[in-house]
Amino acid sequence: MIERNLELALIGNCSIGALVDKKAEIVWSCLPRFDAEPVFCSLLKTDNPDSLTGTFAIDLADFSHSEQSYEKNTAILTTKLYDDHGNGVIVTDFIPRFMQYGRTYRPVMLNRKLEPIGSPKIRVRLRPACKDGTQGFRKVQGSNHIRYIGCDMAYRMTTGMSVTAIVDETWFILDTEHYMVFADDASITEPVKQLCERFLVETESYWLEWSRYLAIPFEWQDAVIRAAITLKLSAYEDTGAIIAAMTTSVPEARDTERNWDYRFCWLRDSYFTVHALNRLGATRTMEQYLHYLVNIVAQMDEEYLQPVFCINGTKQMPERIAHDLSGYRGMGPVRIGNQAAEQIQHDVYGAIVLSATQMFFDERIRRPGNVELFKLLEKMGEKALAFYNQPDAGLWELRGSKHVHTFSSMMCWAATSRLAKIAAKLGEDEKASYWSDATQKIRDAIEERGFNRDLNAYTATWDGDTMDASLLLACELGYIGGKDSRFVGTIKEIENRLMPEGSKYLFRYVVEDDFGTPENAFTICSFWYIDALAASGRTDEARELFEDLLDKRNHLGLMSEDLDPATGELWGNFPQTYSMVGIINSARILSKKWEHEL
Repeated sequence: MIERNLELALIGNCSIGALVDKKAEIVWSCLPRFDAEPVFCSLLKTDNPDSLTGTFAIDLADFSHSEQSYEKNTAILTTKLYDDHGNGVIVTDFIPRFMQYGRTYRPVMLNRKLEPIGSPKIRVRLRPACKDGTQGFRKVQGSNHIRYIGCDMAYRMTTGMSVTAIVDETWFILDTEHYMVFADDASITEPVKQLCERFLVETESYWLEWSRYLAIPFEWQDAVIRAAITLKLSAYEDTGAIIAAMTTSVPEARDTERNWDYRFCWLRDSYFTVHALNRLGATRTMEQYLHYLVNIVAQMDEEYLQPVFCINGTKQMPERIAHDLSGYRGMGPVRIGNQAAEQIQHDVYGAIVLSATQMFFDERIRRPGNVELFKLLEKMGEKALAFYNQPDAGLWELRGSKHVHTFSSMMCWAATSRLAKIAAKLGEDEKASYWSDATQKIRDAIEERGFNRDLNAYTATWDGDTMDASLLLACELGYIGGKDSRFVGTIKEIENRLMPEGSKYLFRYVVEDDFGTPENAFTICSFWYIDALAASGRTDEARELFEDLLDKRNHLGLMSEDLDPATGELWGNFPQTYSMVGIINSARILSKKWEHEL
């Protein structure tokens, strides 16, 4: 039985992505786009390697250990495998992305370069799969390629090495460098080495240039750049959608059924992602996302706007169980689709307006916001005004209960607040007055019902006494000042209630929900806590916790959704955009200033 962990690397090109483990096995990749059927899915299987389908592995005889790293400031991965005798193989993995003919070239193509160290004995196991990993592809061998045909799909692997050795999975001595291109079923019309080397140089140049223009903080630069590249790789550039994570059903904790499909675009999560990239100066991702968002809002024809959409902008993502996939470390179920699309979450209206606000105030934007966009956003403002005091499933998508959640109300406040500012910017004085009055109305209600005077804290639900880590965002949203006694009191109550004894990490909530009581800390909540500490003046504590959290990243600087507070082990879907956003935001807040250090 294979027991995997989240020591994985992400490569991609904003059309497809792939996860590669420390032994250079591609364990997860959905083709031809993020939410498609996985062609490589061994991450969610526990089969014996000899019978495993859905994998692309480079096996080294007498394997001893490996080293793995990204090429600096790129999405190009290098894995060095070593055997017990000093031999080895260097595997370079990348998915091409660069400018060509005035357009961004981002093909459905996995490129692998193999270089020998000494005389390594290797085997290639290339076994694409379909139908939830149960069905392999029929192999058709050519002179320098292998076609993989099945499930109404066809792929082609082109190489200069022995295709017989790959088809039959025989062991052989790697005595020179070789290249492997796994792509759609089209002939490659130039030497495979020449193509791969050209694509490698072009892809490296693209990422180095993209990274060069990031407005990074003075401290923790490597962490911020890696987080930014990861967020960029999570954007599906063809439509502008941003997925929450590349994977489905990596559980939130050991042996739990909290297994969800995150290969969709949550409007709330995407706001935080584009906001983080904006702060680094990467505005194009936001503009592409706004195009996606405007199309969704313009087509809204129902009372409530659902919180999550497919990456093509459609609504339907029915949830089903993939019974033939055993799950991460055998911990099923594996879910395809997400029932969250059926939920009512009123914070979504604030997420939409917050996402669009910068279009009206940022002079770098090529096509700034105008009156027509403002009128479209006003529809979201009216929804916020109608539903700020109505029950919903909340930020954490509770499936079995509804309450009036204070964070949802605050996000509705944020929607009307920003609309008032946009109206003033556009010279729409009457509209500015209207939205200012609406903002005050929502604030008065939150202060009356969402603030517990006995606790001196905002509470998870109106008229309640439980806590929710999302309340730490009240300062970030501009609802309240960081040193306001009510916010300081909220921090104190959250510390008392949501931080288990002996732990540094924050749970999102601790009350029992549809699946019991949460077992692991939710990573982004600890970053919110760090930012709240800094805003309240507790900067030294914030820096100490931030450094500690950075140590919990995997060996390549990536994080998942959840964290075991006792062991620091990563759990949950991977890599989680929310967590990578937390790295960027906290680093910017806490870093020493360039002008003070140079």
